[in-house]
Amino acid sequence: MTDTQKRIEPFGVEIDLLTGAMKDFDNYKKTMASTMIPYYADTDAIRDLVESQGNPIHYEVFEKTIPEAAGHIRVCISKLLPGKVGGEFFMTKGHYHTVLETAESYLCLAGEGFLLMKTSEGRCLWEPFRPGRLVYCPPSWAHRSINTGSVPLVSLCHYPGDAGHNYGDIVEEGFPKRCFDRGGKPAFE
Repeated sequence: MTDTQKRIEPFGVEIDLLTGAMKDFDNYKKTMASTMIPYYADTDAIRDLVESQGNPIHYEVFEKTIPEAAGHIRVCISKLLPGKVGGEFFMTKGHYHTVLETAESYLCLAGEGFLLMKTSEGRCLWEPFRPGRLVYCPPSWAHRSINTGSVPLVSLCHYPGDAGHNYGDIVEEGFPKRCFDRGGKPAFE
């Protein structure tokens, strides 16, 4: 990457701390329910959801344009909608960073849920999300957000510009635990 690609002008961005809305975002990514089929335990239930609800948006990401290069910090807002698939709470796909030695932090702005994290050796931990709580995901840990509430789970995320995203290993390996609604309470199984 050339020096001119790494250099950008300083900037600021408005974020509504009550709703998590990022004003004047540059990039918008939406993940549809149909792309989530391999991630849920009950693939028939997610297929039924896609068919009955017309393939709704599952989660969205709003970003400013920041180089994907060492020295920069990428910033985004993640908005995971509420719902369940066969009793399993809505979740993001989850990912490792392509550069395993990179971390990520999540500041919950709205909603409730968990950041589920795992290592390639099989360790699995989760930290609760609630407004105002920051969750730190260390290097070498895969991570996914889980919405256990009735409103969107909104997080402000920060990670190194060169971290990258590896979703493929999650499709193959999955996570050792899943989060289900058990009598109105989240349970990891």
